[in-house]
Amino acid sequence: MSAPSRWNIQHEALYADCKVFRVFKEHCTHPLDHREGDFFVIKSNDWVLALPITTEGKLVMVRQYRFGRRSLSLEPPGGIIDPKEDPCNAAARETAEETGYAHGQATLLGSCATNPAIQANQCHFVLLEGVTATGQISPDAHEEIEIILQSPREALAAAETNPETHALALLALFRLRQARPQLFL
Repeated sequence: MSAPSRWNIQHEALYADCKVFRVFKEHCTHPLDHREGDFFVIKSNDWVLALPITTEGKLVMVRQYRFGRRSLSLEPPGGIIDPKEDPCNAAARETAEETGYAHGQATLLGSCATNPAIQANQCHFVLLEGVTATGQISPDAHEEIEIILQSPREALAAAETNPETHALALLALFRLRQARPQLFL
């Protein structure tokens, strides 16, 4: 059996502008058998999830309300990467804004497609080692954040057993364990 083909985009139009993302309607054709169809793709800037580790070895996590699931979510700090912003800089910025922790050494742990069936962006995972509390936070207008310090092992155990866990947060913790297994002993 041959590999699937890449469909050709014949026409793309903005369908909805939803502030933090845009939905595009794409009319596509199959290159071999010429089937046609309309598909919807969500486009936004890339995202970043930071994994800030304090000088004492604690992982800085945030608990906040998530409208999609209508529940509280415990996850690493993160957000949308500004245009032309480096993921490591975005991770440091988001961590400082949401938690008041700063001054860590940044290492990109990897990236992934967020949901390639309908989304065009990526999520980047950044380790910030040696962060310290500044006491200054500046969350976005609609963010209400509780800061929680846990060992990385506790954070992963909680994420693995909670069906409400943000899938990208779980992947971020797996990436951290892969990069720094000694933090999970």
